[in-house]
Amino acid sequence: MPKCLRRSDLNVRLRRANSTDIPATIELELQSSSAAHWTREQYESRIAATNSERSESLVLVVEGEDAPPSGIAISARAGFLAFLVARGVDKEWELENIVVAENARRRGIGFQLLRELIEHAKRVGGTAVFLEVRESNQAARGLYHKMGFVEVGKRNRYYSNPSEDAIFCRITL
Repeated sequence: MPKCLRRSDLNVRLRRANSTDIPATIELELQSSSAAHWTREQYESRIAATNSERSESLVLVVEGEDAPPSGIAISARAGFLAFLVARGVDKEWELENIVVAENARRRGIGFQLLRELIEHAKRVGGTAVFLEVRESNQAARGLYHKMGFVEVGKRNRYYSNPSEDAIFCRITL
């Protein structure tokens, strides 16, 4: 499923994650204060559940073209730019985590990851995708709105470190 994404300033490859991506995923997530911070075991579980087109999980990564081939495990893989983790719950999909490296933001990578999630959910018979986002994360909220997500609720004090409300968003497929 590797897809090449071309923009005038950035050439990247989107593909399904594998276990060798976990160290770079964790390193990238730790650089983002708004990301969900998971254990290696949590990532392993999600990646293991992505073995088929009709899987209950979807874990995607985006790499720059200068990245080494997938399957090479190094702690900070050069060119590792973004990832997305989602899971299917009945006919709905939940975006659990999405991070784009700071130096790669505002270049369409988050948009492409979300578009791939939405297309995948449709292919497997999904009816909706939902997510929570920190109320203060205006950049992410803008991206979700651009993708067609609607803010449908608020969860008080949903996040900790720091404590913050979450905006609940949904897109019907």
